[in-house]
Amino acid sequence: MPIYKKLVRDRIPEVIEKTGKHFSTRILNDDEYIKELKKKSFEELNEYINTENDNDAIEELADLLELIHALASFHGNSFEEVERVRQNKAQKRGGFKEKIFLIEVEDE
Repeated sequence: MPIYKKLVRDRIPEVIEKTGKHFSTRILNDDEYIKELKKKSFEELNEYINTENDNDAIEELADLLELIHALASFHGNSFEEVERVRQNKAQKRGGFKEKIFLIEVEDE
């Protein structure tokens, strides 16, 4: 029996159950949960980085977005609040649409 020891989506036990396979799970405490959310974020980001086509990239971005929703909730906020903060930062500092790559800044 493979051992995974990782955070999974809420309906994964249901999916496994439908296959007739036996499995075990447990509910994480808050400290474990945030640690696993962060770990899962790196896992999904790495999967995104290694995509080779637009369809796979969108799938992985959707996974990252799901994690952002979960992280915002864990920190007592909503995705809408994260989006508000993002928009504020974009208004003040811009986004990344212009593809600007900073080489150096003169140090006086």
